[in-house]
Amino acid sequence: MEIERIPRRFDFSRDRFAFANELLWHYELNPVTGRMDFRPRQPRPEYTHRCFVLVRAARQFLYHARWESEAGLATEAGLATEDHYRQQIRRIMESNPRQPALPGQEISIAGYANLFEFSAARESLLKVECGSAWRSYVLRSHWRMVLPIGRKHQQTTARGLISALENNICPIIHLVTFPALTINHGMIVFAARDNHDGTEFSAYDPNNPAAPAMLQYDRARKTFVLPPNRYWAGGDLNVIQICHSWWM
Repeated sequence: MEIERIPRRFDFSRDRFAFANELLWHYELNPVTGRMDFRPRQPRPEYTHRCFVLVRAARQFLYHARWESEAGLATEAGLATEDHYRQQIRRIMESNPRQPALPGQEISIAGYANLFEFSAARESLLKVECGSAWRSYVLRSHWRMVLPIGRKHQQTTARGLISALENNICPIIHLVTFPALTINHGMIVFAARDNHDGTEFSAYDPNNPAAPAMLQYDRARKTFVLPPNRYWAGGDLNVIQICHSWWM
């Protein structure tokens, strides 16, 4: 008899990283064009182009980490050892982001209650071990954005996100405007709420871990809409659910 794998629901307060994927550019909304003007940030930030790295890693921790705050820090001669945590992080990064661990096979993280606490305390270590920027560019799912995305596809996507949430799965999404490159970004959806116009999805945005992002699905137009933020002028875009099957 196969043991059931039951994913734990994503909790924004504990299952996100405490640090951000930094923006390489400083964006400013142009009131005339309605578009974002941008210029390089100075000094140049070091931790950039890792939005997909962080959303994938967040779900790997959600699916494969067992938090044991009561166990105390992993120590050696009374000192917390970086090597122990480095090995545990690497094991989690090698785990399957599409499927949770079997019960009892989770990887223990001693001394911390959740990912938010762990990443606040071990920021430098996690930034090194979660993956380089190239991992945001080399994803098996990126092929999908170059194909046409119609309104039927977006309707199906919205329904799929709702269904996933009902089954405690936190969908990873790719936000695109391809062939334009005004946005090419990853988030984790963790809640949905029906409203008059359609469905409002709450998401973890690694560019802004301070507060949830709100993504609206317009039922009449079968279109996703992301409100303005510090890097996006606001407006329609397409959403692709990724990291949910062997080809995506």
